[in-house]
Amino acid sequence: MEITKKAKQQLTASPAIIDLQEIVKRFYIGKPNELEILHGIDLQVQEGQFVSIVGESGSGKSTLMNIIGALDQPTGGQYLLDGECVGNLKDKQLSEIRNQKIGFVFQTYNLIPRTSALANVELPMLYAGVTRKERTERAKELLELVGMKDRMHHKPDELSGGQKQRTAIARAMANDPALILADEPTGALDSATGHHIMDLFHKLHREQGKTIVLITHSRELAEETERIITLRDGVIVDDTGKTRAVGHGGKAVDETGKRGGVC
Repeated sequence: MEITKKAKQQLTASPAIIDLQEIVKRFYIGKPNELEILHGIDLQVQEGQFVSIVGESGSGKSTLMNIIGALDQPTGGQYLLDGECVGNLKDKQLSEIRNQKIGFVFQTYNLIPRTSALANVELPMLYAGVTRKERTERAKELLELVGMKDRMHHKPDELSGGQKQRTAIARAMANDPALILADEPTGALDSATGHHIMDLFHKLHREQGKTIVLITHSRELAEETERIITLRDGVIVDDTGKTRAVGHGGKAVDETGKRGGVC
């Protein structure tokens, strides 16, 4: 899979979409006890990168994902998302950031069961105040993009696992987010369907220039991404550090992460 010239230009000249600086996360389990899950994480992800964060159960990857996704706040350190400091924002502001800047894809799809695929994709735009006509048109375009044109009026219980995940990916793209955050997106799928879903992520990365962060326990899945970050016991123990060749004949782009601004 060739990385396009446009994508290469993005990688070599783009600011950090994700800039984590000395991130610490502790959970308090009763005085004086506390459990530290993340120990001073430094991580930058550039615009247009396709990155995987890989680790076994207990590595801290789910905690890190929640911080990246603005679902939880770090105990220490600072986090800039697309140049904006999110560390001290109120719940309403964090909700707006999740709606506008992050597209989530979950292992269990998280679709609303009693509404159509089309209505599910429209939902983030409804929250964002997009007009009915505009959100319906965009939802149809996105469902066609992910191969769901003929199934957009079906409800989730009428869809296969792969079709549900395609719908979830379309929903993640609804507000044209700066970041797509995918948590074990193939975990509930058979291997063949999982490969199709990964192909779709590659398409979005290659053709739409999307920044994608994949959270997974699977090293095999991580090998399909440009950059692999390995987490163990709350610490980054390995980072390929530059864009890797992926797919069929892709060439590596020699570009390491760069630190962004300060909150």
